[in-house]
Amino acid sequence: MNWVERTAQLRQWTRGGTRAAHKPLLFLYALSRFQQDADDELRYSAVEEDLRGLLAEYGPGNRTTPAYPFHHLVSDGVWEVSTERGPGSPGTGVGELRASGAAGRLSPELRAALRREPSLLGRMARVLLDLNFPPSLHGELCEAVGLELEEAETGQLSAARRRRDRRMRETVLTAYEYRCAFCGYDGRIGAVPVGLEAAHVRWWAFDGPDDVENGLCLCSLHHKLFDKGVLGLGEGHGEGHGEGHGESHGESHRILVSQSFVGHSTAAREHVITLAGRPLIGPQPGVRPIAAAHRSWHTSQVFHGSPRPATTPTTATTA
Repeated sequence: MNWVERTAQLRQWTRGGTRAAHKPLLFLYALSRFQQDADDELRYSAVEEDLRGLLAEYGPGNRTTPAYPFHHLVSDGVWEVSTERGPGSPGTGVGELRASGAAGRLSPELRAALRREPSLLGRMARVLLDLNFPPSLHGELCEAVGLELEEAETGQLSAARRRRDRRMRETVLTAYEYRCAFCGYDGRIGAVPVGLEAAHVRWWAFDGPDDVENGLCLCSLHHKLFDKGVLGLGEGHGEGHGEGHGESHGESHRILVSQSFVGHSTAAREHVITLAGRPLIGPQPGVRPIAAAHRSWHTSQVFHGSPRPATTPTTATTA
C-alpha cells in the first residue's frame, strides 16, 4: 500500500476551489503525536481544544467543529476511532464523542508501516503541507502541532537535537498580550491572532530554550527582520522615554536597527528605521524579560554591523 499516495488523496469536500483543511490538520496532529509516542491514543475530550485552535488559525473561514474530521478521517483508511463500548466512531456529535470516551489513533496498518520505515512519516507530512498550505506556513504549522520535521524526514533525532515545546508560541504570545514587542501590532480575525509569531532570540538550533526568557512576540515582518539581523535588542536606558512604547519590562531593552539596512520608502522608514532606540514593548508584569545572555548571543551572532543612532523620543512616539 502506498501511504504517501493515500495521504495525497484524502477525501475532502470541495466545491469551486473551497478549502477543506480539516482532515489534513487532524492528520498532521496525529502524525506528530505518533512521533512523540507511537502507542498514544488521542481521546477526543483531551485533544478537542488543540484541534479547535488549529482549525481556527489554519482552517477555512467557515466555522466547523473538530468532531467532523475526527469522525470522517476514518473513511480514508489512515485513522481509527473507538469508544468505551468498543471499536467504531459514534458519529460527529460533539456530546456523544465526549460522553462515550471516543479516542482516535492512526490505523494499525499505518502504525506498522511507520514503525518499519520511520522516514515515511516525513514524506507523508510533506505531502499534507504541500497540498494544503502555502510554504510560508509550513514551519509555523509544524511548530503548532509539535511535529519535528527533520526527525520525520530522516527517521531519527540526532543526539544534538531536542524536541521543540509546542506550547512555546502560546506562552510567548500570552506573555506579550498578543502584540508585537517592536511595533505594537495586535491584529486578529475574530478571536484568532493573525500575523503574530513567537520568535526565539537565541535560535533554537543553537541551544536557545523554548521559554519566555528567550522569546519575543513579533509581527511577521519584524520576526523576519529580527532573524535576518536587521533588527536587534540592546540594553535599555531606564529613563522611561518613549511613553506608550515601553510598558512593563520593555524599559530594560531597546530596539536596535542596523546601519546596513537601506530603505528610502515611507514604509521602510515608518516600519523599520524609526524603531531605532525605541524601548521594547515588554511582557506583562510578572513575566521574566529577555535574558541578557540570549540578547548578547543575538547581538553577536545575528545582528548586522552597528546600530543606527536612536531616534528622538518625539519621532519615536509619533512615527
